[in-house]
Amino acid sequence: MSRIKKTFEVLKASGRKALVTFTMAGDPSIENSLAVLKNLPEAGADLIEIGMPFTDPAADGLTIQHAGQRALKAGATMKTTLQIVRDFRVDNNHTPIILMGYANPLYAYGLEGFAKDAKEAGVDGLIIVDLPPEEDQDLRKFTDAQGIDMIRLITPTTDADRLPVVLEGASGFLYYVSITGVTGTAKADLNALKPHIDLIKAQSDLPIAIGFGIKTPNDAQEMSALGDAVVVGSSIVEKVKDIGENGDGMGDVTSLVRSLSDVLGPRPDEGAY
Repeated sequence: MSRIKKTFEVLKASGRKALVTFTMAGDPSIENSLAVLKNLPEAGADLIEIGMPFTDPAADGLTIQHAGQRALKAGATMKTTLQIVRDFRVDNNHTPIILMGYANPLYAYGLEGFAKDAKEAGVDGLIIVDLPPEEDQDLRKFTDAQGIDMIRLITPTTDADRLPVVLEGASGFLYYVSITGVTGTAKADLNALKPHIDLIKAQSDLPIAIGFGIKTPNDAQEMSALGDAVVVGSSIVEKVKDIGENGDGMGDVTSLVRSLSDVLGPRPDEGAY
């Protein structure tokens, strides 16, 4: 059983909704990026999304854009991103890791080689924001062979005709983009989302993680009523950028993550995984 599937099953049995945290690989430095990742599970992260730095992140607001720029300036590459995952796996073999980003760096790396190296590093899933279902077969033939989940994005504008196309070949969980906009901006209307999420649940058994615009514990608690998980990125990245070379500021990151986690239900013991 994959780490992603196992995690959602364990959390469901314990009555908890999952907290999915996002940070950018290499931000604010490669060393501190790894230190943040190692701290996230203990602070309350159930699954971790790691951003793959890219020069043209079209789906992201300024906070995530700037994180990518800091990471690139710090020397982050696809190889350093995968090495960060390997280093994380030395001490943690149960927390799912999902790489999130754009198609260009994967094609530049080589799709087959990327899939093999990602699996070897300990990656469990991919979210490729600018690769629609009709265009991801070249990548999926390699990721499917490695057992890496392809996590699809669904938005409020994904209608009933489009939905089956998005669901075909999706695995791991579904990422519901709760707003029509970029990361870290507006907050979604809970009541407006419910009918659409009910439609998705009627057509798929995959867990639904709701992201974009979720910043505070109150936001997380509200959105968790609709889905199986909430994704928080920009507010965490805002704390990460202020971490100093000696680790000053790490406590602010863990405190925020803990406050987000606490509203989502009891955390299972690590042995449950």
